[in-house]
Amino acid sequence: MRQKRKGDLSPAELMMLTIGDVIKQLIEAHEQGKDIDLNKVKTRTAAKYGLSAQPRLVDIIAAVPPQYRKVLVPKLKAKPIRTASGIAVVAVMCKPHRCPHISFTGNICVYCPGGPDSDFEYSTQSYTGYEPTSMRAIRARYDPYLQTRHRIEQLKQLGHSVDKVEFIVMGGTFMALPEEYRDYFIRNLHDALSGHTSNNIYEAVKYSERSLTKCIGITIETRPDYCMKRHLGDMLTYGCTRLEIGVQSVYEDVARDTNRGHTVKAVCESFHLAKDSGFKVVAHMMPDLPNVGLERDIEQFTEFFENPAFRPDGLKLYPTLVIRGTGLYELWKSGRYKSYSPSDLIELVARILALVPPWTRVYRVQRDIPMPLVSSGVEHGNLRELAFARMKDLGIQCRDVRTREVGIQEIHHKVRPYQVELVRRDYVANGGWETFLSYEDPDQDILIGLLRLRKCSEETFRFELVGGVSIVRELHVYGSVVPVSSRDPTKFQHQGFGMLLMEEAERIAREEHGSGKIAVISGAVLTLRPVTQSAYVSPGGWQTSAVKCNCLLLAD
Repeated sequence: MRQKRKGDLSPAELMMLTIGDVIKQLIEAHEQGKDIDLNKVKTRTAAKYGLSAQPRLVDIIAAVPPQYRKVLVPKLKAKPIRTASGIAVVAVMCKPHRCPHISFTGNICVYCPGGPDSDFEYSTQSYTGYEPTSMRAIRARYDPYLQTRHRIEQLKQLGHSVDKVEFIVMGGTFMALPEEYRDYFIRNLHDALSGHTSNNIYEAVKYSERSLTKCIGITIETRPDYCMKRHLGDMLTYGCTRLEIGVQSVYEDVARDTNRGHTVKAVCESFHLAKDSGFKVVAHMMPDLPNVGLERDIEQFTEFFENPAFRPDGLKLYPTLVIRGTGLYELWKSGRYKSYSPSDLIELVARILALVPPWTRVYRVQRDIPMPLVSSGVEHGNLRELAFARMKDLGIQCRDVRTREVGIQEIHHKVRPYQVELVRRDYVANGGWETFLSYEDPDQDILIGLLRLRKCSEETFRFELVGGVSIVRELHVYGSVVPVSSRDPTKFQHQGFGMLLMEEAERIAREEHGSGKIAVISGAVLTLRPVTQSAYVSPGGWQTSAVKCNCLLLAD
């Protein structure tokens, strides 16, 4: 059969030749130990075959020969930052529903877009429907199973490992929804990982624990008034490990004027109860709210990080946005509200980041609402980078967990730790004694792994944690994902850092806290329950108990 000439080939055939040529060049560069600019290679090769469009990254990744996947796919990975922390985050949204405090305040918060009664009626509360997660949820008709399967498949196609998944349940106040719907939603998240069709949550988690793709945690967005004892008990049942609590402001007058529907005292109580149950606590805060001003904004974040009644484990910083259809939009139109100027906002964010203690992680510094929908507020899509540049000018640093993570340092600055040592930081927060243990390279300020240990307060309501119990609220080794069943000497997961952190936590709990038991919260558990004899026994024979933990976390 006569071979087709280049001019006789269809565009699809030319694209296949282009992809094959690109992969051939990548393999040659790898074997010669050379770095290669993928974009230049794609542009040059597409032009060689007369194509106006470059080959898609997902098609190149899919065509890499099996024997070269291990070395080439990590180099081709799109947005490597997504799994640089050692897990793949899968954000899902529950169905649209009204904000629960409408029934007693008469309206939603003044700045809140979205929801069934908004201009964005098919969106969930506080979202517009045009955020990436919202659009994925709408395409899946808010089906939790489809959202999970589609997102995991998408991450795989982009070259990411999905052996360890953390869910974030978004879309308003999940715990305000009916119990039957909540159970259905969480059950389907676990079933999407295991492929099993379960009848209840307990069955779903049982099969999920044995899945090739492990659920190592679930994060639920909630409000302080939906973070009480009964809500926390339900969330432990779901396998939730982290709570994102909408605080927005530490000022009582601001909470009242913005129609939050809860008090600042409720915020402090929710933090206390959540930490005494073993949860990690991430706070949502909104600078630039009405009637605050720059000075009060800086003062409130100083209070937030220094006052033991607050001191969260993580922070999502969402500068106020004016969006059509909100009460704030009407204030802005009438001239009664004015956003900070871009330079003032960058200055404020820079100063807030400088206040963040080394045990707190800043997850976000702005929302991902498309700019055309924003009438006033943040004008830059790279606010974090601009704030870091301003901090450099001011001679100050951000030392939060995310900035110092080994995986992110390697991606952004091409540096790796050299001299690693155990670092300990103690502080008081929410009625309990907190110990933040970490393995770090102090000279380069790189963090490899961390452990959050808490001596529970006397007011803890969980019966398993009463009477001399310390609890490990988080154990995390950073760096790009290493599958559960394998090791990689060039990476940091599964190199023993987690076990060393656990042994030190056990020593502190026994010798300093005077605890008879240590508990570990894990995404693989349904609820707090006794550890079996074989789960984890210390070298000295002191058995940990009260919580069954995911052996992956203990054996990192």
